[in-house]
Amino acid sequence: QVQLVESGGGLVQAGGSLRLSCAASGSTRSITRMAWYRQAPGKQRELVADTTSGGTTNYADSVKGRFTISRDNAKNIVYLQMNSLKSEDTAVYYCKADAYFRVTYWGQGTQVTVSS
Repeated sequence: QVQLVESGGGLVQAGGSLRLSCAASGSTRSITRMAWYRQAPGKQRELVADTTSGGTTNYADSVKGRFTISRDNAKNIVYLQMNSLKSEDTAVYYCKADAYFRVTYWGQGTQVTVSS
């Protein structure tokens, strides 16, 4: 089992920055990929960025150049640095971990609100 706890959400003005954290605990050695997703009201959950255990990263086109995903393997934390935030970035942000045997885990989500 893997437990994920997100933190760092909040209210920020457009153009500002936030850093989200996702702390993983439990069977963290089974994790192969970590990702951030988001879900805005009335919309489907969408991938924001992900990173594999090999260090490969991937970003949604809408956040490229503004968001950076990184991980601290020693602390089992994945970060999402969000810069130049826009009102359309407002959503609940979720951390997701993919593990062996296609098992997935989700965090509880953290609200990010960008005021224009």
